[in-house]
Amino acid sequence: MVIIETPANPSLDLVDISAVVAATGSVPVLVDNTFCTPMLQRPLAHGAALVLHSATKYLGGHGDAMGGIIATNSQWAARLRRVRAITGALLHPMGAYLLHRGLRTLSVRMRAAQDTAAELARRLRSRPEVAAVHYPGLSGSDTRSLVGRQMDGGGAMIGIELAGGFAAATTFVEHCELIVHAVSLGGVDTLIQHPASLTHRPVAATAKPGDSLVRLSVGLEHVDDLAGDLFAALDAIGAAP
Repeated sequence: MVIIETPANPSLDLVDISAVVAATGSVPVLVDNTFCTPMLQRPLAHGAALVLHSATKYLGGHGDAMGGIIATNSQWAARLRRVRAITGALLHPMGAYLLHRGLRTLSVRMRAAQDTAAELARRLRSRPEVAAVHYPGLSGSDTRSLVGRQMDGGGAMIGIELAGGFAAATTFVEHCELIVHAVSLGGVDTLIQHPASLTHRPVAATAKPGDSLVRLSVGLEHVDDLAGDLFAALDAIGAAP
C-alpha cells in the first residue's frame, strides 16, 4: 500500500493523487484527507482505494470528540469490518453523536475558515519577519494547478516560515494571545504550534520540518482580530533581546 497525505502536515505540500495512482498500478493508494475533508477534496474520484480522516479535526469541528473514519468501496469495507470485529475498534455512542452533529455544519465552517485563511496568508506575506507563507491558494504555491483540478479550495491551514529561525518561531508562537498555542487543528478556534519543538520533535532529522516553520489552523474568529494578534506576535520578534 502507498500512503500519502495532501496537503502535507505541516509543510502544506501538495501531491497529485491521480499521478500517484497511475504510478502505483495495482498497489492500492490510501490518502489522508484530514486537512481538506470531503468538502474540498475527494480522493476516491481520483483513483485512491481508501481515504482516511482524523474525525477529531474538521469533521467533529469543536475539539470535543475523538475518532477516525475510512471511506472506501464495499470490498475494502468488508475486509476492514473483519479487522474491526477482531480488534473491537468501535466508536462509542457519544462520540458518534458529536461527530454527526459536527457534520451538519462542516460546509459552512470550512467555507468561512478557508476565506479567513486565504486573507491571512495574503496579509502575512507583507511582513518582513516572514520568510515564506505556505498556503495552497497563494500564487506560486500550486505549481501543478491542483487547486481547482483536485482541490476545490486552499483549505484553512497555513504554514509560516519565520526569517529568524527557531528563536523567531518560538517567540512568535509564545506571543499570540487570541490564538491558542495547541497541537490539534480543524476546530472553531484558531490554533498555532511550532512542529519542530512539539508534534514533530521525535521525527528523524531527514524528515523533520524546518525549525522556522509554524503551523496555523484557522478557525472562525474575525479575520481582523486574527491578523491583529499575528502581527502583534511578529512585532514581538523584533523586540526580543
